[in-house]
Amino acid sequence: MADTLIAPTRRATARLPLLDVLRGAAILGTLMTNVWIFTSPGSEWGVLQGGLTSTDPLSDPSAANIAGTVFRALADGKFLALLTILFGVGLAIQYDSAARRGNPWPGRYWRRAAFLFVEGTVHFLLVFAWDVLMGYAVTALLVAWLLARSEKVRRRAMWTAGALHLVVVSLLTLALVSGSDDGSDASGSASGSGGPDPDVVALYAEGSWFDQVAFRVENFAALRIEPVFSFGLLVFLFLLGVRLHRAGAFTAGDAGRRLRARMAGWGLGLGLPLTVATTLGGADFFAVGRYGVAPLVAVGYIGLIGIALDRLWLPKPLVTALGSVGRTALSCYVAQNALCVLLCYGIGLGLATRFADTGPWWVMGLWAAVSLTLVAGSWLWLRRFERGPLEALQHRVLRPGR
Repeated sequence: MADTLIAPTRRATARLPLLDVLRGAAILGTLMTNVWIFTSPGSEWGVLQGGLTSTDPLSDPSAANIAGTVFRALADGKFLALLTILFGVGLAIQYDSAARRGNPWPGRYWRRAAFLFVEGTVHFLLVFAWDVLMGYAVTALLVAWLLARSEKVRRRAMWTAGALHLVVVSLLTLALVSGSDDGSDASGSASGSGGPDPDVVALYAEGSWFDQVAFRVENFAALRIEPVFSFGLLVFLFLLGVRLHRAGAFTAGDAGRRLRARMAGWGLGLGLPLTVATTLGGADFFAVGRYGVAPLVAVGYIGLIGIALDRLWLPKPLVTALGSVGRTALSCYVAQNALCVLLCYGIGLGLATRFADTGPWWVMGLWAAVSLTLVAGSWLWLRRFERGPLEALQHRVLRPGR
């Protein structure tokens, strides 16, 4: 989420406010997934030990269970994929800007990537283990180099990365399904206990912040497994963002509107039925849903939101709200995780323990409350300042001459 992602729309030319709105939707959408991590037993480590499993809506068709299942299915992996595509778009915009100025590429871009990596490392250690910034920084360096290569090289890299990623996802899913057929636990429990380690549950419910930081350091490799596992997907989505940008998917005019309509039709027409199938398939098909189907739905979301803006379906206050979050994307991303830590963990209000086993409504309410806080905060901040607080820090550190 470097300046490539968070640059305000007005800094580019001939573009809809679509990019800022999409960024805002992506930031709040990632929280729709992460909020379940903060409120689950064992929190960050619980993800690796099967702590995020949900009740089957077919076996328990209660209103609460159906609502929670739909909420999670519409978000899981979809907005993360959207955020990743937008990072590729931002990278392409920076490349075009450098080309117009006659500046070498990638030139000093490594400084941006390094700064982003440092930001992500601090965020990982002090706030939230499932940080995306570190993986984005590494991927951005590779894609920045590819932008200076030919279209043929980029196309081959994109489809090779995507194909390798699908092979990895297929092998993992096959292993999970085979494990279920053998009668073993397919929930992904790292400990073999079928649930989060009680000591880790106690760490997040009662432990100190220093203990949690130490735990992340001690388990750094395991907690950083997602960007390693999904590196091929990251490269694919970055380059997809470049292709969509150059095809005019984010510009005004008939060509852009037609492309967005096709993206919505294909992305949602194929992606939503597959999402239903993987959701009902259970934990064995988690990887297929989050890392295989989700990018397809993300493309559909881009098209749908673009159509809604084109046809003025979105109320102006909603456009302003999402745009404000989008223009302060980095700050809002870190702030939403910090707020959830203070609200859910024992170092703060401890809501995760207080409302344990009470159903999904309070979790969805927590998402809404944090989202409204981010919307109000970003809007008020931008009334006085040009950039968000972390965006301003990044701009100051990376400005020319330093």
